[in-house]
This record gives sequence, C-alpha cells and structure tokens, in this order.
Amino acid sequence: MWADSAHTKENATRGHKDVSTLRSLTTPLKISAATLSRLAKLGIHHRADLLLHLPLRYEDETHLAPIATVEPGETVQVQGVITHSEILFKPRRTLVCRLQDASGELYLRFLNFYPSQTKLLAVGNQIRAIGEVRMGYYGLEMVHPKCRAVEDETPLQTSLTPVYPTTAGLSQATLKKLIANALEVFPVTDPLPDFFVDRLNLLGFFASIRLLHNPAPDIPASCLEDKSHAAWRRIKFDELLAQQLSMRVHHRERSQRNAPALPPQKNHTGALLKNLPFALTRAQQKVYAEISLDMAKPHPMQRLLLGDVGSGKTIIAALAALQSIENGYQVALMAPTEILAEQHFLKLSEWLAPLGITPVWLSGSLKKKDKKLAAEMIASGETLLAIGTHALFQEQISFYKLGLAIVDEQHKFGVQQRLALHSKGKMTNIADSTKTKYQEPHQLMMSATPIPRTLAMSYYADLDVSVIDELPPGRTPVITKLVSDVRRDEVFERVRASCIGGQQAYWVCPLIDESEVLQLQNALETHQLLTDTFPELRIGLVHGKMDSAEKVSVMTEFKTGELQLLVATTVIEVGVDVPNASLMVIDHAERMGLAQLHQLRGRVGRGSAQSLCILLYQKPLSELARTRLKVIFENTDGFAIAQQDLQLRGPGELLGARQSGVAMLRFADINADEDLLEQARLVADELLHDYPDAARSYLQRWMANKHDYLHV
Repeated sequence: MWADSAHTKENATRGHKDVSTLRSLTTPLKISAATLSRLAKLGIHHRADLLLHLPLRYEDETHLAPIATVEPGETVQVQGVITHSEILFKPRRTLVCRLQDASGELYLRFLNFYPSQTKLLAVGNQIRAIGEVRMGYYGLEMVHPKCRAVEDETPLQTSLTPVYPTTAGLSQATLKKLIANALEVFPVTDPLPDFFVDRLNLLGFFASIRLLHNPAPDIPASCLEDKSHAAWRRIKFDELLAQQLSMRVHHRERSQRNAPALPPQKNHTGALLKNLPFALTRAQQKVYAEISLDMAKPHPMQRLLLGDVGSGKTIIAALAALQSIENGYQVALMAPTEILAEQHFLKLSEWLAPLGITPVWLSGSLKKKDKKLAAEMIASGETLLAIGTHALFQEQISFYKLGLAIVDEQHKFGVQQRLALHSKGKMTNIADSTKTKYQEPHQLMMSATPIPRTLAMSYYADLDVSVIDELPPGRTPVITKLVSDVRRDEVFERVRASCIGGQQAYWVCPLIDESEVLQLQNALETHQLLTDTFPELRIGLVHGKMDSAEKVSVMTEFKTGELQLLVATTVIEVGVDVPNASLMVIDHAERMGLAQLHQLRGRVGRGSAQSLCILLYQKPLSELARTRLKVIFENTDGFAIAQQDLQLRGPGELLGARQSGVAMLRFADINADEDLLEQARLVADELLHDYPDAARSYLQRWMANKHDYLHV
C-alpha cells in the first residue's frame, strides 16, 4: 500500500546530504554549499520544508509610533534623525545614540557593534528603529534595536515581519528570500479532501501557509504568536493528523512482519502462580491475558505495560518471560540502572529457581571474564533468560533465539537503544524445506510513570497499551509532609524514633559528590553526619558510583533488616521493595521532578505499617519548585501527577525525546490542542480507509525524516 516507504527510509538515513535537492528546486536563486549545510541544520532539505519553516514571532513594521507616545515595555517602530552619537568606554565599550523626531527623543544603546553600525548611526542620518522600549540611564531607550537607513518617502511594510528560527551564519534576510521564492513557484496542493475541510471548519492549507509567512497588518500579533489563529489551527491539525497516520501505518506494518508464535503452555507459568505467596489482582490477570494472547500470534507484539508504583508489574514480566521460555525461546530483560536490573535479577532468580531456571546477569561493571562467560551462555542458548542494563544491546552480544525483549522504564532509553535490543531477534534464522525467514522478538515495554491520555493518544498511538489500574490489597496510603530545612533536627528525631521502634527508613540525597554551585546535601556527607548523629543505629550507603557487588551487598543487608537506615541517591528510585521500610526523607525535594518524587515515595508503603514520606525543602523556592511540591503533596494517584507533570514539562522530557533526538511535534501542543488531536485521530482512520493517496501525501510532507523512529 505504501509504495514510497523505501524512499521515506532512504531520506531518514541520508540526513543532511538531502539538501543537494534544494539547489535545483530553488533556481534561479544561487545557494552556496555553506547555506545548504546551514539549512540542513534546521531540518530544511527541500522546498516543502521551507514552506513549513514557520515564524517564531512577528515584528510590526507597518506603522510608526511618535516617540512621545511610547511607553516602557512596548515593542514599537520609530523614525527620526540621529542628533548625537558617541562611543563610551565605561563601564564597557558602548555605542550610545540619540534619536529625535518631531514629538520627542529616545536613546539607542549597543553593547556589541560593528564599524558599519557606527557609520549607519552617524549624526544627521535618518533611520527607523524597532525594538522594546525601556527606562535607561538617559531616559527612554532601546537596547540593540533593529535599525535601517530611510528617506522621507521610504514606504512602510504592508504585512507583519516574520522572525524565523535560524542558526549561526544564516540571516533572516536569506531565509525570507528563500521562503518567498518557494511560496511563489512551488505547487502546493491541499491533501485534505474538501469534505473534511468543510466538516471541520478549517482554512485551506496553502492559504494558511501564506498568511503565516505574510500576515496582514490588521491581524493581532498575539493570536499569531500564541498559535490561536485559524491558520495556525490548520497547520497544527495537519501535523497531528500526519502523526496519527504514521502511528497507524506502523501498527499495520507490524502485523505483516514475522515473530515466533509463543502460545501459553502453562507448565512453568502455572507452577509459578501456584508457588507465589499472593494471588494476582483482577487487573494483573487482565493485562497478563492481553500479553499472553499477543505472544501467541505470529507477528511481533509491541505492548506498553503501565502500572503505578507498587502495582505489580514485575510478576507480569516474569509470566511473559516464562511463556517465551516454555516455547524454547530466549528472553532479554533490560533496565536503565544497575540497581533496578539487579533487583529484577534477584527477584526473578528467587521465583524461577524452583522451576529449574537460572537467569544470567550482564552489566557493564562485570569483570571481563564474567562478561565473556555471560555472552557465551546467551549466544549458545545455554541460558534462556538474560537480565541486565545497556550491556544487553552491545554489538558483541548475540542471542541464540530471542523471542521476547522486555524493557523496563522504557522512557529512560533512547529510540536507538531500544532499537538495538529489538534488532537482536532479527538475527534468528528459522529454516524449513522451502525458505528461510527472519523473525523479530515480541516486545514488552514497562513504565511506572503513567501516561496521560493525550500522550497515549498521540505518541503511543501505534502501541497496544495495558494498564494495571489497581494496587495489591493491604497497601496503606503513604502520608506526605512538606518540611522546611530549618526543621531538620525535628526530622532527625523522627528518623531515630522510627528506627528504634523497629521500622526502617530511607534518606535520599540528590548528589553523590560536593557541588559548590548547587550547595546541596550529598550522600557522602549526609551518611557521615547521620552516622555521627545516630551512633546507636546501623546505617548503610548506596549510590551509583559503587561497584555492583557493593550495591548488592548493601541492599541485601537493608532488605534483611541488618541495616536500619539507608542513605542513598536516586538510584533507588525504582525497583526497590523493602516492606519494613516505612519512612522516607527526600532531601532537597525542591530540586527533583514530579515523576522522580512519586517514584521515590513509592519505595515506602509496601508493608502493613503506616508509612510517611517527608519532603525536606530549602527556601527560597522557585515558582516551578513550589508548584511541583504542591502537586506531590496533594496527589497520590500517579495518573493525576503525570498529567500535571505533562503540563509543567511538556511531552519531550516525559517521552525521553532528548535521548531519541527526534522532536515529534513542532507546532501542536497536545495539552492545548486536545480537541484537534481528537479530530485528527478520527480523520486518520477515514483517510486510511477511503483516501489512501491523501494519507500518503501527509506522510511525505510531515514525516519523511522520522518514519524509522516510530515507535521502538
């Protein structure tokens, strides 16, 4: 159906070399190789990209303001004659000019300037200047305004002046020239059938593009800059629609690929369920049934398992792993930190040992000979379950027959990292009498960071999602308290009382080593301080720079009760399960994000005792820090916290987009534009079914360089 998919993939790998096509598409303009390279840095590879390189903001050069009428804080354009110009050298080299019109005067100040600017701003020259007015040492002034020489008859601009995103060495003038040429000669068609344009009350695509590049002076700049104008709504709708189409195409393509059919045998899985000291909740039974059904199909499962802190995702991962093992296929379970990976290794070893299954452990900190032995066991098929960190997807690691890849805390891995593990299964060669075919593994991604609805509708639309929406019985809600740093001594006493009373406690610090800039309490100093303060307590220390054996030893001592208080960095954020730990102190909580605070708080409240989480903060608090602490104090539901976190941070950080390097949405905001997202979701299905050519056009225009990154 998608005849151009190969071309799309080729574009994704060619990268900046694609800009050579721009040279021919923009003739008769002469474009240098340096300009082509700079355009490529902006993601501009052909003329269609120029059309979608939309302004960041606008300047109003359509009218002049008399100087006497301007107010501080306004951005205006004024015209006058330079009546004074001098270079001052104290406190630093500065060009100061006085601009005067018939109504008054203001000053222009330049901290960095060139000889050409000094010449432009010489006494007697008439200029126009546009910039923000403010009060300065000499009175009203503009600092680094945009200036140009004019005559009395020089006409004003007829439309608002766009200001484009750019890069070093690429001027606004060059961009405007290229975009104007593209608007003039490029044949832009509207891929959306008229039926949808009318039904959704949208502007035409090309009309929207033209308006945004050349808005009329009577259009308020505010509605252009906040993207509420109808032209912006059309562009945002198209971007969201293209994203929805790409996700659905990816989902459809997956059903055409090969994966091993791994039906439930119920030998190992039945034995594990029988041996467990607890019964699965209704929600756990439901999501395991969904996963089990997917794994039995001959095409790859790609399922995201969501569950709040403590909801029991690990046992689901174990059951899925056993279903693969029962069918003779290997399983790789990857976690982002050694602490979490080790917790999985210890827990699964405990559960699976009675079944005669011994996992192999692989991490970057292993000794060379141990790493080599683990790699040999994986490559030969001697082990059917490998658990570890990023080391699992290194080039030298090969699997004998990988059937299932499990990625925990998947958003902490970049796209390329998840793809590297996923691709291990493609080396599995299954031969029969007539042909050889390659299979890829099923993939189960897990996250304790709940995904807000709008995020699931947009960035995860190509995945099948399972949600564990209830906690195991007997869990007591954790009480959260906000305590100022000035009451640290009271917190010390609370820790002492809790530990002497038979409970255990965590003290979490944000840094390992001393930081003169942040002035934060760190784990090493805090461990020493608490050891001096509580000589009667047994206190341990764990942080990311310890080697694997040390961390396992300390965590084992804490879990068995030999240690009463554990000082730790955020390496204990996920995966640590000590039911007797009922108190957590998070030092400098104002420095941490909402998801991290929620995850850390989830380390307590796992037993029957009432648990307490103390968020120790230091004043003064920024507005963002105050908001985060208020949200975590007032909410225990992970989905509610995730929704507010999305509003505070945007989707990029929640998705791990920094690791992936691909910003999936440039114009739309999935919070502010939820109505457009809902419309795009519905239209995508209709286009794919009834207007496949239109759907293809959308993917070519919007997703040509991103298709390969969806969604591994």
